[in-house]
Amino acid sequence: MTETSLHPGNAFSTARKWLESPFGEALLLQEARVIEEAFDGIFGEQCVQLGLWGEANTFLRFARTQRSMCIADWPNVDPENKPTAIGHLHRLPIASDSVDVVLLPHTLDYSGDRSHAVLREADRILRPHGHLVVLGFKPGGLWGLRRLIPGAGLPPGADHLISDRQMSDWVQLLDMRVLGLSRYFFRWPLPGNKGPSLQAWENRGRRFWPELAACYMLVAQKRVFTLTPMKKPWRLRPKVVGGMVEPTTRVSRIRFDRND
Repeated sequence: MTETSLHPGNAFSTARKWLESPFGEALLLQEARVIEEAFDGIFGEQCVQLGLWGEANTFLRFARTQRSMCIADWPNVDPENKPTAIGHLHRLPIASDSVDVVLLPHTLDYSGDRSHAVLREADRILRPHGHLVVLGFKPGGLWGLRRLIPGAGLPPGADHLISDRQMSDWVQLLDMRVLGLSRYFFRWPLPGNKGPSLQAWENRGRRFWPELAACYMLVAQKRVFTLTPMKKPWRLRPKVVGGMVEPTTRVSRIRFDRND
């Protein structure tokens, strides 16, 4: 991946300033908590994050794998917060079946008509029994009113949202098994709502009104179907049933009378 393949106008870059606002920082803080919960118990050699959301190490610091890397498809202007590599997320130069964990932090919300291609690439590079973790904005809920509120809290550029139910259908079509689906960040998307997110309020929202959440996290696992070789059905030799008279092979002579 070289810098000749960059996309300076990528919509992902428009959310950078929004994430630096108090509202965006509160969201990143809550997402760090849910990612830490998701990564707990997922081990392996390699974890790959597709798309830069916040700092490059915001979520990867919780990875339980031996190595981790972040791939983005746009150059970060901050020299201290560069991704590991730059390239096209829908055409990854990564070997198939070589990654244990793939993280998509709102990546599909900014992929537009390439969402399916990015998801297929994530499935391709995942090893058998590897894990996929997806963060996404819910089109409904409290934040579903964002279009009716001037200056609502949804970050700019996220114009192709995928619902949690639709995401579940997509990963199941790829023969993945959905392990968990959680919803989080229960706050009004108002410009004046700048206070820190209270964990107690977050816990109540998960328990009593999950459909009103602003975001969701889906965890899926790549399934492997093993083929069982079948023996060729050989033709069985006919068995002789005891007690029955077998036909004789001797030719009997028949005498004919000339007078007949």
